[in-house]
Amino acid sequence: MILPVVEGLSEVQAVPVLLRRLLARLGREDIQIARPFRVSRLKVVRPGELERAILQGSRDRNNLSALLVLLDADDDDPASLEIHLMERCHAATALPAAVIAARREFESWFLGGKDAFRGFRGIRPDANAPPDPESIRGAKERLSRNMAGRSYVEVDDQPAFAERLDLELASQRCASLRRLMAELERIAKDIPLL
Repeated sequence: MILPVVEGLSEVQAVPVLLRRLLARLGREDIQIARPFRVSRLKVVRPGELERAILQGSRDRNNLSALLVLLDADDDDPASLEIHLMERCHAATALPAAVIAARREFESWFLGGKDAFRGFRGIRPDANAPPDPESIRGAKERLSRNMAGRSYVEVDDQPAFAERLDLELASQRCASLRRLMAELERIAKDIPLL
């Protein structure tokens, strides 16, 4: 069982959906996803907070086999943030772990696969993915501008978009999504088959 550590309420719902889809692509439907542990982005980067989240999340969930931390890089360098948080994960747990910092925002991945959302949840039929979706600050607002008659609502739309995301298309355009896919494959190899 993989414990996701996420930053937002909407990710608590959306990340398990996305991880299950990715595990299915790896032929590892046997790996379960634990109820995500939520810790705010501002807290998780503070000394001791990620460690506390790992300890508390492990205490509240049984049979964990791995840990996956997923957060927005915002304006931080994703690679540096991942390295720093990974060091802290290793200090806090012996479980196989991965840290993925989505460049800018988790929703950048939805921008990268936006072509597949045309006509879905209000996305306009003529909507196209921007050339470099991960460079956009304000991906949520950009999604809203591509919706006819409504705005993007994280807690409602994020899980639905995670379920429908064209993984091939979005991963071609989003390096941090490719990293998630590679890191999930790496930690899945450390989890014995059931």
